Amino acid sequence: MTQPEALRSLLESVAAGEVNPAEALDKLKHLNYEPVGDFARVDHHRRLRTGFPEVIWGLGKTPDQIAQIMMAMRDRGSVVMATRIEPEVYAQLQEKVPNLHYYAMARICAIAPTIEPQYSGTIGILSAGTADLPVAEEAAMTAELSGFRVQRLWDVGVAGIHRLLNNRHVIESADVLIVVAGMEGALPSVVAGLADCPVIAVPTSIGYGASFGGLAPLLTMLNSCAAGVGVVNIDNGFGAAVLAGQILRTVNKWQSQK
Repeated sequence: MTQPEALRSLLESVAAGEVNPAEALDKLKHLNYEPVGDFARVDHHRRLRTGFPEVIWGLGKTPDQIAQIMMAMRDRGSVVMATRIEPEVYAQLQEKVPNLHYYAMARICAIAPTIEPQYSGTIGILSAGTADLPVAEEAAMTAELSGFRVQRLWDVGVAGIHRLLNNRHVIESADVLIVVAGMEGALPSVVAGLADCPVIAVPTSIGYGASFGGLAPLLTMLNSCAAGVGVVNIDNGFGAAVLAGQILRTVNKWQSQK
């Protein structure tokens, strides 16, 4: 059965009283995807199921493939976003996809209307060093494009701890914190010892040889002495932003039901 046929059958069942609206909504959550060429199947109902739309992982895809997927997604009323897009790839995409914006530090390109924060609460994002900014900005732009309020605080690593302590207001005003660090990865533990909210730690692949491409900070964060620290994978700013967003969305949903 094709997707239009399945949708027609479902609507007829609702009209006949055989399926109630709540059951129909649940079925719709798993119905709609769109083939793009012979290389992709775009999940248009991901936002309906999870609260976040499909996002394109740019690495390993050709510019033409990315452009075709974006064009298939652009008329669905939500942000169209691709991550890990290098400048030379964006230059080719710009010729194929109208109204495409590029956030160079985050390596994200997106078709997006002007987005105001849709949820209450603030995601505070801290980076240990300037070299961690591509991952930190990936988290920040992902969160902002998804409708969350973000406050940035860069270059406050433990090598100069006074820089962090002089900006404790960022920690105190956040409802969720994302802390990005390479080298030995100590910053999330320090922040978690000062914070009264969840801390999402992001290890980066920045560091000398013994950091093993981010493995050393990953293990440091997993072994944090401070409580309330969750850890995502190496360089995964995108995943940290989605997790922070899910935390705030859950709080917003709970508050709306009170």
